[in-house]
Amino acid sequence: MCIPSGEWVIIFRHKVFTSYFKSMQFRILLCFLVLGLLPMVAVEQGFLMNYTKRAVSVRSTEVQNQCKILSNQLISSSYMRERSSELVDGELTQLSNLYDGRILIIDQDFRIIKDTYGLEENKIMVAEEVVKCFKGENTSHLVGNRFLEMTVPIQENDSKTIVGVILISASTDSIRDNREYLEHNANMILVALAVILLSLSVLCSYLLVRPIRNMGNYLQEFAVGHDDQDMEISSYAETVKVSRTFNRIISQMRVLDESRQEFVSNVSHELKTPLASMKVLADSLVMQEGAPLELYQEFMGDIAKEIERENKIITDLLSLVKMDKKAADLNIEPVSINDLLELILKRLRPIANRKNIEVVLESFRPVIAEIDEVKLTLAFTNLVENAIKYNHENGWVHVSLDADHKFFYVKVMDSGIGIPEESKQHIFERFYRVDKSHSNTIDGTGLGLAITRSAILLHKGAIKVSSVLEEGTTFSVRIPLNFVG
Repeated sequence: MCIPSGEWVIIFRHKVFTSYFKSMQFRILLCFLVLGLLPMVAVEQGFLMNYTKRAVSVRSTEVQNQCKILSNQLISSSYMRERSSELVDGELTQLSNLYDGRILIIDQDFRIIKDTYGLEENKIMVAEEVVKCFKGENTSHLVGNRFLEMTVPIQENDSKTIVGVILISASTDSIRDNREYLEHNANMILVALAVILLSLSVLCSYLLVRPIRNMGNYLQEFAVGHDDQDMEISSYAETVKVSRTFNRIISQMRVLDESRQEFVSNVSHELKTPLASMKVLADSLVMQEGAPLELYQEFMGDIAKEIERENKIITDLLSLVKMDKKAADLNIEPVSINDLLELILKRLRPIANRKNIEVVLESFRPVIAEIDEVKLTLAFTNLVENAIKYNHENGWVHVSLDADHKFFYVKVMDSGIGIPEESKQHIFERFYRVDKSHSNTIDGTGLGLAITRSAILLHKGAIKVSSVLEEGTTFSVRIPLNFVG
């Protein structure tokens, strides 16, 4: 099925827009716009509301003052009794025209004695506002945002008796027009500020996200192998921290990769060496026709030793693989560490006797701990066996056991050849041998200490080494008494 090129363009644009809307840059831009526009809109509306409230208040005061003057004229001209005065009628008409409104004069009987519109005269008006005004309470309120309706009492100067009420409705169209004018100008200013804010937001969001984008570009280049330099993005404290952490991880990965390559190389070397020896021995037998039986027996014995050596390497590799598994594979049970060490030394004393090496166990107290007996037996066996293997004739190996309320401690000390200072940090690496030539003078696969360390770490323990050349080595092991998975 072939998709037209136009549809490809639409799909591509859709993906681009979707990706942008999900980006950090868009969200920062949106935050800037929201945080910038909302206060401006709030300020605009607050300003317009305050203007309207203030304008209505000023208009109310102005109308009230005019009505008080009118009230005095009504009293002085006895308009409430005679109900006719050209001067007062003129004042009423002028005032109603001034405020584009309507004025009603109401007497004590709630009768309208004057209506500037001439529609309600001689009618009774018992409105709530009028009643309140006769009780001495002035009223003022907006009617539909179009008129300001007010009541002002007509009081006699001497007795302060309320003899009537002026009910006036003043138009607020001029206030509304001024508000609309101000609102239009405010909206124009708001649009201009919004454009400026949008421009600044786009610029700021781009600048803020640029270090992250640079970091992403670096990671893409690094992923395809085009950039092997350290990441150095120092724009923010956070990017500096991320860069340092990333560089540290990459450094560890490089070390791990080199270690893995070295491990593969060492495995290949260690496995090929016995095979090469067996092949040389077998070829020698094949080439020697009629070789004596003694020679056959000697060569077959050598081949058997190489097979045993190959088998030991494979066994140690399998043990190491098992150690690399999760702690969930451990078979944890309470074990007497005293008995465990006694059994290990009992098995290894025959080997020590060949070099006349004294092997001693010193236990300070009975120790019961939750361990995987098989794995820790292998670990302690490797330590004691190495202490015997790398020792001098007539030397000694001392094993001590102690404990406190939380850990038990095992030390394996010997009077052997010691470990060079530069080799101490490498002795727990797989296939590492202090003897770089891999000489067969001292038998071993180079996996023993790696297996030991893995077993101890599985038990949440720790191992340390101290050594002096030609004086001896001490391995110190600390393991919790109670296993914590």
